[in-house]
Amino acid sequence: MAQPDYLAQAARCRAEADLATLENVRERCLRAEAAWLDMAARQEQVATARARREGTAAN
Repeated sequence: MAQPDYLAQAARCRAEADLATLENVRERCLRAEAAWLDMAARQEQVATARARREGTAAN
């Protein structure tokens, strides 16, 4: 299964926030951006932990 591109989604939300003319829409887009960035960070943590675990198991 393909991994979602969380950083691309975050960038898309930031671009939408920058173009928003309504404050509530801008805030919603910024909250979405923050959520996508959080998911990207967690994805990176999982990948790092998996690599470390697999590296340890291989030795």
